Amino acid sequence: MKLIIQIPCYNEEHTLPATLADLPKHVEGCSVVEVLVIDDGSTDRTVQVAKELGVNHIVSHKNNRGLARTFRTGIDSCLALGADIIVNTDGDNQYAGQDISKLCAPIIAGEADIVIGDRQTDSIAEFSWLKKKLQRIGSYVVRTVSETKVADVVSGFRAISKDAAMMLNIVSPFSYTIEMVIQAGKKHLPIESVPIQVNRKTRKSRLFRNIPSFIQNQVSTIVRMYAMYQPLRVFFYIGSIMILLGLPPIVRFLYLFMFMNGSTEGHVQSLVLGGACVIIGFLAYLIGLVSDLISKNRELLEMTLQHVRRIEMSTEQLKHRSHAE
Repeated sequence: MKLIIQIPCYNEEHTLPATLADLPKHVEGCSVVEVLVIDDGSTDRTVQVAKELGVNHIVSHKNNRGLARTFRTGIDSCLALGADIIVNTDGDNQYAGQDISKLCAPIIAGEADIVIGDRQTDSIAEFSWLKKKLQRIGSYVVRTVSETKVADVVSGFRAISKDAAMMLNIVSPFSYTIEMVIQAGKKHLPIESVPIQVNRKTRKSRLFRNIPSFIQNQVSTIVRMYAMYQPLRVFFYIGSIMILLGLPPIVRFLYLFMFMNGSTEGHVQSLVLGGACVIIGFLAYLIGLVSDLISKNRELLEMTLQHVRRIEMSTEQLKHRSHAE
């Protein structure tokens, strides 16, 4: 089996050497171990450092496109290079390279398609009480939405099988971590967590400016992904809430009209408001039906994309073989 370790990088010239030095040269069950650096428009010497240190593959963006798009570029590149297992790690040396074998083991054994490293955030001294609490709450919400048992949903240290990589389609511009877990759950991909170690912090996070910004982006990702995969349920809930809000004033108006000698003076406004809520509720039901049909069309497109990726991967492998000969 061929393992490719991908490292998304943005201005990591100072931390990349330690990250590369920490990576294993051999992993049990894998005959080939290669490293891919995805440069996300770095303005420092990240690419030059990667070349000097003998990285097997380097892919570069012309400008900074963000972590999610860089991750997607890495996955596509790894598949084109014939990877059977893809391990994603960070360029700031946050994760211990010795744990890569632990991530790969369930995939090699055929027990999982995605394995995510559990940082056990409660034991990390550098994390504040608030950050630990938010991590627990966020992971619980994502586990509930995705119907998975991932302990640390925002951990970027993860291994992905070739089959799972071809089925995943990251569309979020912010971060791939939560979206990937939700997609895996909704596509019924076997996913596991394994405990890992983390190295000492080398720099501040560049993914978010502050905690409110991080929460806002993560919540929007959760809502968007859940609506994408469960649109009928989402709009059914919205429609039901609007109808329940609209029915009481309507029932009250009818009661007054029928049993109180038509004494409805002063209640017409609430009747109009209730009627508007009920209409909005039924419109939400209709939108849910249309969204569900669109969701089925998206599934067909994803199946087509998966076949296209298989064809592209076969073509690239043939090219590599012809060049080798």
